[in-house]
Amino acid sequence: MTKKHILMVLTSHDKLGNSGEKTGFWVEEFAAPYFAFKDAGYEITLASPLGGQPPIDPKSELADFQTADTQRFDNDEQVKDQLSNTLKLNQVNASDYDAVFYPGGHGPLWDLVDDVDSIALIQSTIEANKPVATVCHSSAVLLNIKDNNDAYLINKKAVSGFTNNEEAAVELTQIVPFLLEDELIKRGADYQRAADWTPFAVQDGLIISGQNPASSALVAQKLITHLNQ
Repeated sequence: MTKKHILMVLTSHDKLGNSGEKTGFWVEEFAAPYFAFKDAGYEITLASPLGGQPPIDPKSELADFQTADTQRFDNDEQVKDQLSNTLKLNQVNASDYDAVFYPGGHGPLWDLVDDVDSIALIQSTIEANKPVATVCHSSAVLLNIKDNNDAYLINKKAVSGFTNNEEAAVELTQIVPFLLEDELIKRGADYQRAADWTPFAVQDGLIISGQNPASSALVAQKLITHLNQ
């Protein structure tokens, strides 16, 4: 059996609106899936819109948000080296991968949601009957994907992502360019969620999505299960 090959796409955006604070990708949402895929024996390629080192959200490195996976990341020079050399998104070809995974963090709300290369990648992946997985804010990458009938891909699809309540709890409702829960619903998604900060992931066909950082390992496991069928 040939080894599965996962493409992980990270944000290149590092400014939290006009707040003067930094953002980027959330370490847990990268580390937990990365090591789940690695431990499953998968090959992993990393990409981002600008290539090179994607920005890490500094808040995700605070002590309160550390897990066994983030600690493993901190001690793994190989993955850090790989992360510092992500491919440019316009250099990747969807046909080279068995699945695409988008870690979250607030960054994707600004760059990946409208990124033409990301949109083309997702459309090509779905058309090839391969899965796309998102977690937390990265579910925003699904907002502008259309199907062959020019309808929104997530219309009537079960999708999860960071809730309005969770955004309010981190006091960023007035900073983010949009509220993800609201926008998913506007696109016709069957928006699903659990209690705030609870691990929750849902799969609808080729789309796998999770609610918040605590859901990242669940999303990865659903993707692994799908690929191993």
